[in-house]
Amino acid sequence: MTTTRRRTLLAGAALAVSLAAAGCGSAGDPGTGSTQDTAAASVSDADLQKALDEGGTITVWAWEPTLDKVVTDFQAEYPKVKVDLVNAGTGNDQYTALQNAIKAGSGVPDVAQIEYYALPQFALAKSLTDLNSFGAAELDGTFTPGPWGSVHAGSGVYGLPMDSGPMALFYNKDVFDKHGIEVPATWDEYVAAAEKLHAADPGAYITSDTGDAGFTTSMIWQAGGKPYTVDGTTVGIDFTEPGTRKFTETWQKLIDGKLVAPVTGWTDAWYKGLGDGTIATLVIGAWMPANLESGVKAAHGKWRVAPMPQWEAGGQATAENGGSSLAVPEASGNKALAYAFVKYATVDEGVQARLDGGAFPATTAHLKDPAFLNKEFGYFGGQKVNEVLAESAAQVVPGWSYLPFQVYANSIFNDTAGQAYTSGVKLQDALKNWQDASVKYGEEQGFTMR
Repeated sequence: MTTTRRRTLLAGAALAVSLAAAGCGSAGDPGTGSTQDTAAASVSDADLQKALDEGGTITVWAWEPTLDKVVTDFQAEYPKVKVDLVNAGTGNDQYTALQNAIKAGSGVPDVAQIEYYALPQFALAKSLTDLNSFGAAELDGTFTPGPWGSVHAGSGVYGLPMDSGPMALFYNKDVFDKHGIEVPATWDEYVAAAEKLHAADPGAYITSDTGDAGFTTSMIWQAGGKPYTVDGTTVGIDFTEPGTRKFTETWQKLIDGKLVAPVTGWTDAWYKGLGDGTIATLVIGAWMPANLESGVKAAHGKWRVAPMPQWEAGGQATAENGGSSLAVPEASGNKALAYAFVKYATVDEGVQARLDGGAFPATTAHLKDPAFLNKEFGYFGGQKVNEVLAESAAQVVPGWSYLPFQVYANSIFNDTAGQAYTSGVKLQDALKNWQDASVKYGEEQGFTMR
């Protein structure tokens, strides 16, 4: 993953949501995409092979750099196919361009990279093809539960998972050893470690945080929270529920104690802190190793990876943080060829090419591959990092839903919930401000809010 991509997870252009054609079911419900409740595929494997043999041109909008190799390999295997790989912008910039093209009725790509949190917005507006018509339901079990659930909307499958971001604790072992800090297994221990570190070195912090929508929702997810409920165009938002409160009560201790560095992620100051030890941990997705290796070279050999701290001792819960799907817009002029490429990139030979480029897989087979699990990372002191991350992928709490306008909600996070980091507003109250603003937007867009 590139740092540019990670930065866009929380930036936000507000995309309007049209309900004129809406009518899909519960977004993000991993239990509704089973083979039993989906129609039989109308496009067979033979049809896909015929499309590949006949060839043609498809346009793919994506910013993920590992797709360059996938496209090269795909075209070598299917020489009659031309893939026009276009970077139409990263994250929200691309989503705006995609929505504009859909509205204009021209210039829509055949395949689009769409992050999991943004997928429901396009699915609800019926802008994406339900891939069950190509037999996608038969891929149940191919992917880990978190990403697989994230591409569902009701009984439909609106993308195939390209990667995943199960969370783990990345920590600077040199800093921990210097101050005699044990790797925290629980969030209470994490707070205690933060206090010990900052007392020993007032210039050092357990982590940094200035308000981050993706991190906040992922932490609530791990705590078993379900603040978002989605049933077609009926949407509920409740940040007073137990999982949210579990997170806010703990994180408020770090904010009140000034135990988190006031440094925004993906900035020069953030990279510097990760390199010089003044930011000692990151609780982040499994795509992070490549970013540390390329962006924090000064800390080579100092970092390690451990399971995500738990809300209760002995727990084994994680959440996803980041990740993207490849989707086929409804307006694609060559859906069979587009799906063939998507399947190649996410299920078949293209997966290994992306892993070789530093991506973290969403496919269960690759996560169980001894070659993947036993890879030693020099940056992490020779640790077999993938063993930890693969275990995390298997422990993602099920049942999470994103809003069908999560792109907009994330865009207003810092103006609402972010007040907890700048004005003394308690985090729980700040999340209520985020909730109120999101509800207001949902009502304006025609959703039934509850």
